Amino acid sequence: MNRPMRTRRQATLASLAAELGVSRTTVSNAYNRPDQLSPELRKRVLETARRLGYPGPDPVARSLRTRKAGAVGLLLTENLSYAFRDPAAIGVLEGLALACEDAGVGLHLVPASPGREDVASVHRAGVDGFVVYSVPDDDPHLAAVLQRPVPTVIVDQPQIEGVDRVGPDDDAATVGLANHLVGLGHRQIGVLCMRLARDRNDDFVSISRQQQAHYHVQRTRLAALARTFEAAGVSWQTVPVVERFEHNVDDGASAARQLLDTHPRVTALICTSDILALGALAEAGRRGLRVPADLTITGFDGIAEATRAGLTTVHQPVLEKGKAAGKLLLGANDRVAPKVITLPTELRVGTTSAPPRTAEERWFGP
Repeated sequence: MNRPMRTRRQATLASLAAELGVSRTTVSNAYNRPDQLSPELRKRVLETARRLGYPGPDPVARSLRTRKAGAVGLLLTENLSYAFRDPAAIGVLEGLALACEDAGVGLHLVPASPGREDVASVHRAGVDGFVVYSVPDDDPHLAAVLQRPVPTVIVDQPQIEGVDRVGPDDDAATVGLANHLVGLGHRQIGVLCMRLARDRNDDFVSISRQQQAHYHVQRTRLAALARTFEAAGVSWQTVPVVERFEHNVDDGASAARQLLDTHPRVTALICTSDILALGALAEAGRRGLRVPADLTITGFDGIAEATRAGLTTVHQPVLEKGKAAGKLLLGANDRVAPKVITLPTELRVGTTSAPPRTAEERWFGP
């Protein structure tokens, strides 16, 4: 006859304290406040805990007691895989993770796809604060974050009065890039931009859509381009702008194809991200266009792939951006007023920008 297997009852904080002949506070300090114990006493507590099978304080009970989750939430308005696929997002994520490591807290990713209205992931996230990474100003997940009584730091966008934010000066950076192209002599230009709103539009963009964009980084960059080229005598009404909802090299290539098929005589493609610019470079190669002799292409971000391609681009410190956001969030309780950190940018002129071709030069287009 088989006897039922007897399992050993798991040790508790109280039973461990009784075994050691110390208070429960002493046992708790061994895990949560080791500086309160001598090294010898802490070692004895931990060794006894291992012998008795005590797993340590219950994190759920501890969070209920302290009202601290010990984690920072990162809100992305993308699928979770985007954080590990997009180079700029990877840099921000790494910087934020480094800040969390330094503070001894965890990092909880809260993905929120652009088309989703369900904000349950925000409500159930057990975090002590949120870093919100580049979302539109009408995103319901952002609204849900701001309703929670925890500190929030926004990276890049949107700009909200009274909320901490970290990001570059997109207007000044874009004006610098535009002036570079104006100085080279470019007047026939086209623009490839990232999504402007939560609704999908893989097509040319009207002036009104540009001006009413819910992603203010894209809105700001387009407005800066418009202002600078208007000052150089170019009517922005005549400048073709193509939007892509997805942010990848293939969509950058398809956007460049759409624009060049309709406006083959443009001399420069200005892309609001390096990813789109890398796609444009691929499309230029497919069409037999020489870059920059036949077509100048520029980007924005300064990712490693852009550097290897020799892309003329605006470089921004994405790792420092994530680190600064993390430090700002983790120090929020020490401040009484919101803070905005503006990160430096640098125009890096590569091998993809040059003066436009002249009428006398041979045309290598299709």
